[in-house]
Amino acid sequence: MKNGGKIYHILVVSDGTGRTARQALNAALTQFPSTDIEVQVFGDVRSAEQVKKIVTEADALGAFIVHTLVTDSLRELIIRESHSHNVESIDLMGPLLTGLSNRFIHEPTQQPGLYNKLNKDYFQRIDAMQFAFNHDDGQRTESLSEADVVLLGVSRTFKTPISIYLAYKGWFAANVPIIMGLNPPEILSQLDPSKVFCLVTNATRLSELRKTRNERLGGSVGNYSEPEYVSREINFANRYYQLHTEWTLITVTGKSVEEIASEILAIMSGKKNVQKQ
Repeated sequence: MKNGGKIYHILVVSDGTGRTARQALNAALTQFPSTDIEVQVFGDVRSAEQVKKIVTEADALGAFIVHTLVTDSLRELIIRESHSHNVESIDLMGPLLTGLSNRFIHEPTQQPGLYNKLNKDYFQRIDAMQFAFNHDDGQRTESLSEADVVLLGVSRTFKTPISIYLAYKGWFAANVPIIMGLNPPEILSQLDPSKVFCLVTNATRLSELRKTRNERLGGSVGNYSEPEYVSREINFANRYYQLHTEWTLITVTGKSVEEIASEILAIMSGKKNVQKQ
């Protein structure tokens, strides 16, 4: 241990997620590389009881508090409670709100968690993008149940670009290739069928798309683009889809990624409305 075994405890208190306070704290802590520090985050703090309990815990640990409470009453309470328990506290939000209020000649809204609400869509997209990358091309099939949308299709039916497009819209999308001669993952049959979309196309168009890719790769993919092979592969996939009559078939021939994704989202919206009725 550093510093002769001494550990410093810091309690981060926020009426939102605590992300803002933690980021500011992490930036400051880089200046103390040889110090052992344990940080505990208390998010969604909205009541006096929560504040008092946290200050009592800080007192017991010999910790100090870093807080970003935007509500005046809670911010004043944590300052009073900290003072009465002889607990050091650092107010990251109060001075900034006061300065901005004086500058703008307006009072702050004092709405807890507003920053997080405004950024919820942004972070949702980030998480969805990561999910799409992690579940691209049949990866991590054991967690497919966590997906909002699962796309099935043979190679070159736009599974990956559609997944990325849906992820950008905030949807957790996964895609699984259907490969001739190989049994698809068993978990697909266990999924909520309303989530599963089978991307279908005609053999002629798919063969043309594959020929273009084959040429780009220097003809190294064998009979991958041959019309006869493509037809057999499509038939193999279609027979599998027919075993699951509740899955939705989406024709991708001649459509853009945006059109296909919009069709999927429209169908999902319709299914949700039916379920609510």
